[in-house]
Amino acid sequence: GLLVASLTSFLLDVSGLKCDGVLFSGQVLPSECLSGLMEVAGDPNTSHALTGSIISLLAQFASGGEAKEALHSSYNFTGTLAAIIHCNRTTPEEPLVLQCLNVLQRLTYNVRTLHCASHIHELISFLMQHVQSSNDDIVKACLGLMANLCRHDISVQSHIKSQSNVKAFYRALINFLGHNCLTVVVFALSILSSLTLNEEVGQKLFNAKNIHQTFQLIFNITVNGDGTLTRNYAVDLLVDLLKNPKIADYLTKYKHLSVCLSEVLGLLHSKDPDTASKSHELLSVQVMELLLVCEMVLRPPAPRLQPGTRKCVQARGSEPSLALVHWVTSPLDGPEQCYMQALSLLAELFEEAIDSSLCSSAQSFVELLLQEVLVLLQSPDSTEGDQLLKKHSLRAGRISLTLSLLCGDDALRMLVSQRLSPEVCVSQVELLLSYNQDLSGSTCTTSNYQLSQVCSEVVLKTLELMSHLRQQMPDMETSFYRILQDQRMVTPLSLALTSNCREHVQVALRILFEAAPLPDFPSAILGDSIAANNAYRQRVGELSIRSSSASEDVSFMGKSFPIMHAEPSGSAYQSIDSLIEKLQNGAKLQEKVKDVHMSEIIDVYEQKLSALACKESRLQDLLEAKALALSQADRLIAQYRCQRAQAEAEARKLASLLKDTERKKEDLQTELNDHLLEVERLKSDSQQLLEHNGRLQAVADQHQELKGTYNQLLSRYDKSEGMLKELQAAHISLTQQAEGLRKTNEGLKLQQERTLAELTEKEQQIKGLNTDVLEKERIITGLQNDLRRQEEQIHEMEENISILRKELNKTEQARKDTSIKASSLELQKSQLEAKLEKMEEELSKHSQMIAMIHSLSSSKLKGDATANLSL
Repeated sequence: GLLVASLTSFLLDVSGLKCDGVLFSGQVLPSECLSGLMEVAGDPNTSHALTGSIISLLAQFASGGEAKEALHSSYNFTGTLAAIIHCNRTTPEEPLVLQCLNVLQRLTYNVRTLHCASHIHELISFLMQHVQSSNDDIVKACLGLMANLCRHDISVQSHIKSQSNVKAFYRALINFLGHNCLTVVVFALSILSSLTLNEEVGQKLFNAKNIHQTFQLIFNITVNGDGTLTRNYAVDLLVDLLKNPKIADYLTKYKHLSVCLSEVLGLLHSKDPDTASKSHELLSVQVMELLLVCEMVLRPPAPRLQPGTRKCVQARGSEPSLALVHWVTSPLDGPEQCYMQALSLLAELFEEAIDSSLCSSAQSFVELLLQEVLVLLQSPDSTEGDQLLKKHSLRAGRISLTLSLLCGDDALRMLVSQRLSPEVCVSQVELLLSYNQDLSGSTCTTSNYQLSQVCSEVVLKTLELMSHLRQQMPDMETSFYRILQDQRMVTPLSLALTSNCREHVQVALRILFEAAPLPDFPSAILGDSIAANNAYRQRVGELSIRSSSASEDVSFMGKSFPIMHAEPSGSAYQSIDSLIEKLQNGAKLQEKVKDVHMSEIIDVYEQKLSALACKESRLQDLLEAKALALSQADRLIAQYRCQRAQAEAEARKLASLLKDTERKKEDLQTELNDHLLEVERLKSDSQQLLEHNGRLQAVADQHQELKGTYNQLLSRYDKSEGMLKELQAAHISLTQQAEGLRKTNEGLKLQQERTLAELTEKEQQIKGLNTDVLEKERIITGLQNDLRRQEEQIHEMEENISILRKELNKTEQARKDTSIKASSLELQKSQLEAKLEKMEEELSKHSQMIAMIHSLSSSKLKGDATANLSL
């Protein structure tokens, strides 16, 4: 308990310190400390809290490039984490499992995992099993880690494809393509592209109909962003897809490509280095329309540039060219990937511009670039340290390469010659040559060897730039030939000529063709250096072959591992031998003096030698264990292949036997019919025919049994297929029901919110109504008083009504009398009307008589009659 507590407090103290440079320096004590932490973390008996603390501490170092590489390759941190996950595979909900998955995802990004590492196959099985977990964090971590493991690793891809549940795994990945989280979608697409791009499933997923949606998804994530992690995986997915010629051809026909490229160029203005780095990487893909990108980046700006001032950078802040210049000139202590990829993109754009005759439009941009970039070639401060010097050398070499590309055009070469001074190039070469000489004289370690190679490459690139400009600048030519005759040039030339990189060899040969005719060129020393390098490489190769039977794993590392690590170890042994000789010589010389401190010094060196020997034996054991694991894996693969071949041979044999049986059955049936016809003719051969018939019957019975078994299997297959269809239909219906319930839930939530709002309004209305009720009650009391007064008035009115009724009765009696009088008058009227009718009849008779008299009389009488008639 005290040990655990002290170790936990130690981890808390160390986690706040930046000690990764000491821990990964290659010294004995830090290496033993890290190895001990690995053993404690990998022990199943260690508490989860302590294991989580150790993983958190080591995960802090995994962010750096060199520390991440050391944890991955030298200390097998990946295998330790996989072993922890394997030990806790029954409880995937543990926070420790999720922590290990997240650290593994960061550790394995853009790094190939050794197939002989411990528990990798168990880790893959765990990931395939838990990609459909109910916990979204575990699903996302499993998918991201699986995407890292599958990318560019054929052994992992073959192992996944050989699993029995690979089809279910494919279906799960395809279902993830409709997930609402874009990170999960990108992870699933990345895994499917790694596993099925060249198979039938991949051809259906990434065909001409679907690939344009994939392009749109990737560009949308890259431009609009769903987090830096998702953007990185989206760009990696597009880069992997474009390695397929068919998909690359689809991209050239993508109608929105120009718009997408302009939006990606707009990302260069982002302040996030990871975003800018991925934008540079995406634009640097060979199948992109570099000509279109050239026109966008290198087009002349609207305001005219003033090369003498630095205010033009602010005036063109919205242009992608200035964003590129900004990332190229970013500080050395910033992310190295940004300015290196920006320089690579500029080199490709200038190369495309020179090939496409766009140099005239690029001159203004080149002037701005030279103004900002040539400052970076100044010799750095010697106190900056090896790491900053290495970064400066890498950037200076890439700048020299870019300037050499600009010299491919006459006008641009003239601009470079006007801006670049010979003193800058000479000081750069002198600094690197002197530093390279100091490195060769000091203790040869891995970092020194790498730095020496970098310095040599930059020297040669700078000399190539000077070679391009020596015709336009006489001082440059003099300095160029003077440097070529320096004996310190032997080291860069010999390293480049014996390099396995084609470009380095070509540059060294071009420099050598310039330097060989010079009188003071040290050709003999160069030859000795080349021979020594070749002999050393041959010896290293022999040692690497002897030390391990699994020599093919060297190429699997991805880098020249024996070359990088064997030289420091060899020189370390030489330094140990020389140290022993010095100690022995010193002991002989000082025997007479009898120095008492010599024994203590010898004890110290003996302890160091024993520690080195212990570490060597431990590394040897680790190498033997890895070789044993590799041989066991090869043996298991061979056994699996042999068993599979036997099973396939047996299946083919059974199929051929079945076909032969069918054919024999048909032949025997024909013979049986012939024999039945011959029975009537040949009575003597009946016994033989019966025996033959019995044999045929046995074969027929066997065939019937096989046929029954086949029918049973066929019926089981039909039932299984029907159940599968029913389950699929049920799954679809349940999915639709879940979607409908989700929508209903959302609608109910909205309805609840509206109801709450209405309830609040109703409460306010109720308060108002209560106030109105009080007012109405006061009004009602007033009305009741009025009602009492009105009732009294009604009583008085009823008394008046009774009086009026009496008067009404009197009036009614008078009316009756009046009506009697009216009826008598009507009777008189009817009598008068009857008399009137009689008089009218008499009048009509008189008028008829007058008419008759009128018709008989003369006109005078007629006039009189008319007068009478009118009367």
